[in-house]
Amino acid sequence: MRHILAVLVENNPGVLTRVAGLFSRRGYNIDSLSVGRTEHPNVSRMTIVVEGDDLVLEQVTKQLHKLVDVIKINDITSEEYVDRELVLVKVGADPAVRGEIIQIVDIFRARIVDIGQRTLIIECTGDEGKISAVIESLKPFGIKELVRTGKIAMLRGHKFTSLNEFKEEE
Repeated sequence: MRHILAVLVENNPGVLTRVAGLFSRRGYNIDSLSVGRTEHPNVSRMTIVVEGDDLVLEQVTKQLHKLVDVIKINDITSEEYVDRELVLVKVGADPAVRGEIIQIVDIFRARIVDIGQRTLIIECTGDEGKISAVIESLKPFGIKELVRTGKIAMLRGHKFTSLNEFKEEE
């Protein structure tokens, strides 16, 4: 089973290395890892997608709690959440096929962010299914280069996985 962990950490040098090393040392594969600052400049949030059963998740969580820089860990897998990924795709786009590519871009509500003489760079955001679908739709034109972010996710409604949760409770 895939688990989505929202991990708040202190925004210090080396934290990402320590977290990734923890997974590596135990032989757990990270499917996706995204990290960035939160609304608090001294706190970063990692969204980690890891494959494994409940035992693997329990071990990972216990080990993460031992790291000094880890503030809070939430498994949001079974909660209602909104998730997104971003992909940039460079495709072959001779003038004869640009109209077709533009139609695909419009269907997926993506954007063309760069035009070259023989290529287009397309930006698309969405859930994993949408990103996979846009990639599949662009394959016939020849994908020259592709870069994809990891998943980011946020709980729906009034629930928080951030430090604001503690302020709300006070």
